[in-house]
Amino acid sequence: MNLQAELPNLNAEEQRVLGALIEKSKTTPDYYPMTLNALTAACNQKSSRRPVVNYDEETVNSALNSLKAQSLVAMAVGSSSRTHKYKHNFVTVHPIAHADLAILCLLLLRGPLTPGEINSNSARLHEFTSLDSVNETLQKMANAKPPMVKELMRRPGQKETRFIHLLGPVDEESNDEPNVEPARKSVNELEARVSALEQELETVKQNLGRLMKDLLGE
Repeated sequence: MNLQAELPNLNAEEQRVLGALIEKSKTTPDYYPMTLNALTAACNQKSSRRPVVNYDEETVNSALNSLKAQSLVAMAVGSSSRTHKYKHNFVTVHPIAHADLAILCLLLLRGPLTPGEINSNSARLHEFTSLDSVNETLQKMANAKPPMVKELMRRPGQKETRFIHLLGPVDEESNDEPNVEPARKSVNELEARVSALEQELETVKQNLGRLMKDLLGE
């Protein structure tokens, strides 16, 4: 895959806006192109976003203007509504496959991801046939000229390496602790509840044993 234009260098707000437009073009086509209000809500979603943000319309509009200047976003034409609506032009500037676009979208919205995470979260954007298919696409994107993704170094305790997009600065640590700590906390809470239930069950068994002895006159 050889791209026809130099890759953009997008800031965090531009990455989120572009990612949201790409996502909604696939997942909610009936509501796409998007109004400024709808796009702001999409950027600020609490699900499928990392980090979670709270942009106002002015911030989103500023990012839209910058993306329009780079030909990555355009105003929708032919709409009967007087409200301005926006659509992404990424594949016009950078003609890439649907699979590549789906991966870029996930990386723009969620930060660094493993191939397994991409595979499990991509169904509404693109149906990969297998994890191997995800890995093949990632390697193709990493070897493109210029490359669109980069594989991060595997760190101690990690089973899979993670990938980031190369469309602008990325916080490589953004999705580490928020996922790990709640999982540990949940396991500890579950273990404590199981232990308490086991103690209660043992008490019930002892009381039942005494009751049976009394009833049988032993």
